[in-house]
Amino acid sequence: MSSVDPERLASTSALPQQEIAEDRLEKISLPQATPRAIAVGLAIGSIVLFSNFQFGLQTGWISMMSLPSALLAFAAFKTFNKYLAYPFTDVENVFVQSVAVAVGTGPLGFGLVGIIPALEKFLAPEEGGPVNLSMLQILIWSGGIAFFGVFFAIPLRKQVIVKEKLRFPSGSATATMISVLHEKPDATVTATELVDQPSDPTEDDETVSPNKQDAGAYSRNIHNLLLSFNVSAGYTIAAYFVPFLRNLPIFGTNLAKNWLWTFQPSPAYVGQGIIMGLPTVSSMLLGAFLGWGILAPMATKLGWAPGPIDDWKTGGQGWILWISLAIMVVDSVISFSVVVGRSLYRSFDGKRIRYSSVAEEPVGDSASGRNSSDTLSEQVDPESVDVVDIVEEEDDAPPDHVVSQRDTIVGIISTTLLCIVAIKVVFPIVPLYAIVAAILIAFVLSILGVRALGETDLNPVSGIGKISQLLFAIIVPRSNPAAVLINLIAGGVAEAGAQQAGDLMQDLKTGHILGASPKAQFYAQVIGTAWSVLLSAVVYRLYNAVYEIPGAVFRIPTAVVWIDCSRLVTGAGLPPYAQYFALLFAIIFGAFSIIKALYGDRKWAVYIPSGVAVGVGIYNSPSFTLARFVGGLAAWYLKRKSGYRAESVALVITASGLVLGEGLFSVVTMIMTSLKIPHF
Repeated sequence: MSSVDPERLASTSALPQQEIAEDRLEKISLPQATPRAIAVGLAIGSIVLFSNFQFGLQTGWISMMSLPSALLAFAAFKTFNKYLAYPFTDVENVFVQSVAVAVGTGPLGFGLVGIIPALEKFLAPEEGGPVNLSMLQILIWSGGIAFFGVFFAIPLRKQVIVKEKLRFPSGSATATMISVLHEKPDATVTATELVDQPSDPTEDDETVSPNKQDAGAYSRNIHNLLLSFNVSAGYTIAAYFVPFLRNLPIFGTNLAKNWLWTFQPSPAYVGQGIIMGLPTVSSMLLGAFLGWGILAPMATKLGWAPGPIDDWKTGGQGWILWISLAIMVVDSVISFSVVVGRSLYRSFDGKRIRYSSVAEEPVGDSASGRNSSDTLSEQVDPESVDVVDIVEEEDDAPPDHVVSQRDTIVGIISTTLLCIVAIKVVFPIVPLYAIVAAILIAFVLSILGVRALGETDLNPVSGIGKISQLLFAIIVPRSNPAAVLINLIAGGVAEAGAQQAGDLMQDLKTGHILGASPKAQFYAQVIGTAWSVLLSAVVYRLYNAVYEIPGAVFRIPTAVVWIDCSRLVTGAGLPPYAQYFALLFAIIFGAFSIIKALYGDRKWAVYIPSGVAVGVGIYNSPSFTLARFVGGLAAWYLKRKSGYRAESVALVITASGLVLGEGLFSVVTMIMTSLKIPHF
């Protein structure tokens, strides 16, 4: 544990904070919510939305893409710089990025890669299904749950960002990159620079923080983004004409045909692995070996899963899904409870340490998982600084640039009523008390989720959804014939609130660091969300019209997880002997979660597998997991070789290009599929 001199810390941290406050007051008057910023933000967000639909329907993974969105915005305005009436500023860049994130995360927030496909494709007749929604109904549903999470974030901002100064590493990393792009003095330079960095004998001694990137960072990042984008786009087109490229039988035709052990050399999934990091993808690989190498073959050989291996109901994939669910539920509940407990303790124990705004090693910003790194809160011994009050009440934006308390209250009430009406219109079978309970649970879990995100850089929306499903198994009696449907709707509401409040809080952290107007960011989030409601409904229906869903390309595993979790908590029957193995692995991974919670700061804790990641590796076919593992392994090697923490930003940018290339060109392949252009 490194130590720091409290007097030195206090004396040297005061000046930067004073300069930040002055800079904030100056920036607040700069143009932010401009028509050009709105147009560019909507365009970039639309690209991200298409990408998130592609991978969300395939594997359930989506990303905020805040770093590449900020970079693309800067590149767009830099290209046409001589035609601009006034310069493109860092705070306007924040606005563009906020719009883009609000648009791009719609597929997850509105349940269009999980809840809605589960209702339309897998809900049985005896459960009140299948539910076939029209375009208008999808619009009403999405619009109903789209906005209350945005208003939830407003009252939380002052507490977790201004007062407690929680880290939100991805938001801080985005602020760092924006300040570098605009050649501004980095507002994220804090007392972290005074702390001796812990050394690793396998790394070079010299490390640099992202805020010390040189002036050539922009050119290199743009080059890497475009290069990786083109590589991924080229693969996407090639894979359309040669479908064999999607599933290479590298382990032999027998394993490929009978047990689905193939490799998909998709640059996008390699990019996802880079963003996720080696510990996460290693846990996913463990899940693939456990599920597809041991449990599924065993269940098939013993006659417990007599159907085809890829059948969700009677096959090996359907059988191991229950083990995956048990692992993810127990890991989510334990991990979430620990994070919430620690956050609440830090809020009320009276010894709050100021969190650094620097994300020393930002790894990514996926909604399904983020990695954080050592910062001031983890490197400084609380006992060495508790005699110094370094939690100074920092001046916030002027009152006219902050959403008023009155507007916040009116907004929360009106969006809550909108949610209730929308759900009753689309799903009249859902009782009013269940909708109200779902919104109240969503509000509480959103608060806890935001705190977890600020502490760990992990937005636990998957765990929050499962926790809400567990709660509603108690609220709604199992005798209700629509219990499964109600459970799904309640989980969707909770997930929407937590995902929106959490991911938008990352943007607010970025804006706070750079001195952007909170009200302008709020407008950005509302505008982006409104556009996302319209575009998401259209794109979802396009995918269903062009492709067979579920099918070989889009198996919508997240939808299966949602429906089977609802059946599990409402007492539906499991396949033969699945309950025993589910209980066994729930106990094992519950113990792992407890150990990680107690000893997560130890170096050896990284080798304890993540239950959620293992569960994802079990329910996804091996081809996706293997590609992600290649990406995580490559990222680990490159970081160790370079020894520069700033390279992690470059890696995320490159990885984002890989993801966006295939995601955007999925539109091209969709058009070719609809036109029935022949392929081999």
